[in-house]
Amino acid sequence: MNGKDPYEILGISRNADEEEIKKAYRELAKKYHPDNFSDENMKNLAEEKMKEINEAYDFITRSSSQNYSSYADSEFANIRMYLEQNNYSEAEIRLDAINSADRNAEWYFLKGCVMSQRGWYIDAQKYFNTAINMDPQNAEYRQAYESMQRNATAYSGGYRRRGSDAGCCNMDFCTSLICADCLCECLGGDLISCC
Repeated sequence: MNGKDPYEILGISRNADEEEIKKAYRELAKKYHPDNFSDENMKNLAEEKMKEINEAYDFITRSSSQNYSSYADSEFANIRMYLEQNNYSEAEIRLDAINSADRNAEWYFLKGCVMSQRGWYIDAQKYFNTAINMDPQNAEYRQAYESMQRNATAYSGGYRRRGSDAGCCNMDFCTSLICADCLCECLGGDLISCC
């Protein structure tokens, strides 16, 4: 880093969370991307600046992931274990105990799994959607969300609610069961053995 403060390079505080770090990086990368400049001298300066930005981002994400992941990874692994054991109460207690500032995409995904197992599918979809927005490259999060969407459509015969109608319909029970089965299968279980 040539003695430069990586946090200063990205323009963030040392207490910045993962989302703030990513946002700052994206804004700087957009601003200083060499393709934005036609003048050769400006393009060369932009390349140097991007190199500096990339190094700062890599340094910060490596150091913050080492600090955070030691706690979070082990706790999330424990929560996944409780989910696999169908101990949804303990999983939810542990999820809720995680400080709101430390709730990352994995937290939202696991919370969605708990909501789904409890039969709260609208809440589960919201949590899955948040996880996907926070980590769009994660195939597991996307698969759980899309599986829920696909099965809801298949079992409702294409039925879609209109307007603000959030009441029950005849298909809610079947849709709920197939969604629960899909999510259970994502976690290694099988709620409905014939599906």
